[in-house]
Amino acid sequence: MSVWFLVKCMSNIPAIEQLIPHDSPMIFIDHAIDIQDESVHCQVTIGENNPFFDTISGTLPAYVGLEFMAQTIAAWSGFRALQSGEKPSIGFLLGSRRYQASCDTFAQGQLLDIYAQKVMEDHAMGMAVFSAQIENRGEQLAQCQLNVYLPSTATLQQMKLRSQR
Repeated sequence: MSVWFLVKCMSNIPAIEQLIPHDSPMIFIDHAIDIQDESVHCQVTIGENNPFFDTISGTLPAYVGLEFMAQTIAAWSGFRALQSGEKPSIGFLLGSRRYQASCDTFAQGQLLDIYAQKVMEDHAMGMAVFSAQIENRGEQLAQCQLNVYLPSTATLQQMKLRSQR
């Protein structure tokens, strides 16, 4: 029995599919380990299930780490929504600053820990800034700052109407 399985059985964190509004194969992270008021920790094991995985080299480009970070933040947001009795909603990655990776690729079988810490949040505007990093066995492999937007239900409806014109 894996350590992750034991932790999951003892935690109140739902499966990642319940936290982020994505469907397979676009769910890139495996599970949430810890979600706090201002931080989140998720994990992924690099493998062929990721659509960007290169089966010839057995690697995944390190720039995909940006999406790992974004989905980790989405898991944090989805968990907060579920705690409020709401359904996890779609959010947007507005931008990233200073994405720095110490490697070009992530190797097959590599277990990555993705951490994100809220730097600031404007509830009225639905905007937030997170500092995020990716580690493998305690060694930092990538870091950056992400700007995210979680529109209100009314704003999402307006966006939907505009896109149907």
